Amino acid sequence: MEKLYIAYGSNLNLHQMAARCPSATIYATGLLHNWELIFRGSPSNSHATIRRCVGKTVPVLIWNINPFDEKQLDIYEGYPIYYFKKDIMVDINGKKKKAMVYIMDENQNPGIPSHHYVQTILQGYRDNNFNLEVLSNALEINSIECRQIS
Repeated sequence: MEKLYIAYGSNLNLHQMAARCPSATIYATGLLHNWELIFRGSPSNSHATIRRCVGKTVPVLIWNINPFDEKQLDIYEGYPIYYFKKDIMVDINGKKKKAMVYIMDENQNPGIPSHHYVQTILQGYRDNNFNLEVLSNALEINSIECRQIS
């Protein structure tokens, strides 16, 4: 049985997903309205997550995954401790569709993502012709939040 999975971070990267979940297939690109891309985790190794934010939009890639793919993703995402799963609505060409997404534990603090991790996400944005401004803004917001807590 397949399910739809929403990727917004490093799993936008087509090469990475092909290695991690070789049977996963692209379903569509879409948008998460009233969500914002942010980075959380440890101070020197944060990861992408999303949070509700009115007026913001996050571009996403929706994958068809099977149970084996989902198990692989659970391991990669540190589920259920680091990330939890949630079914949310995604906009696909103006139509709403329910799909599963991983969201980081909300108690995690802002931190600096590694250069390699950011490059992996950046390649995913390029792979899918997404607006790089969303990623740039997330990194800028993250940098400001890190300075505020230090």
